[in-house]
Amino acid sequence: MSDTAPALNVSDGTPLDLLGTRRSVLAAQLAAPGPSPGELDRMLDIAVRVPDHGRLAPWRLQVLGPAAQAELGEIFVEEFREIEPDASDGRIELERVRPRRSPVLVIVSSRTVPDRDGVPPVEQLLSCGNVCFNLLNAATAMGYGAQWVTNWCAYNDRVKAALGIPPGEHLVGYIHIGTPKNPPAERRRPETADVVTRIESLSEIG
Repeated sequence: MSDTAPALNVSDGTPLDLLGTRRSVLAAQLAAPGPSPGELDRMLDIAVRVPDHGRLAPWRLQVLGPAAQAELGEIFVEEFREIEPDASDGRIELERVRPRRSPVLVIVSSRTVPDRDGVPPVEQLLSCGNVCFNLLNAATAMGYGAQWVTNWCAYNDRVKAALGIPPGEHLVGYIHIGTPKNPPAERRRPETADVVTRIESLSEIG
């Protein structure tokens, strides 16, 4: 582990306890230390162990260092000024620091293989989403906090071009990782009974 112990203590729980209590931590609430290079490599190895119909690996992951984060922030500023020309200085500064809010930033994007062997693009995109979530789980399991973020800058063509993401592909998530400044608070979750239906016969539907 890093020299300073992460704030989330998950060592005493079972894997089900971890899954049952996983909680995103706002990027603005993530601070140093981030994962060590070895820890991050382990997280990335785990992140790509996802369902992948056809074994196409239809995703890629980019780990942005501090200089690249700062450069990306300036692109955010330029693009946001085009979107919101009357934005306040404070709002512009928020965009400038957006990529630098946590010690580690991983960008996950799709790399869709044309439909073949019965693997439609939507399944490949879902696999990419699984990479994002698996990375959150891996970070949590190692005692760190993480957040999966999109916002306008996940759908901006210039931002995507700066990251080498083709126009027809998707920037699926900015994954922020670091040490929570404070233990994350729980939020209200859906009641299982409200979202799960048990069906014995299709005649019950409708």
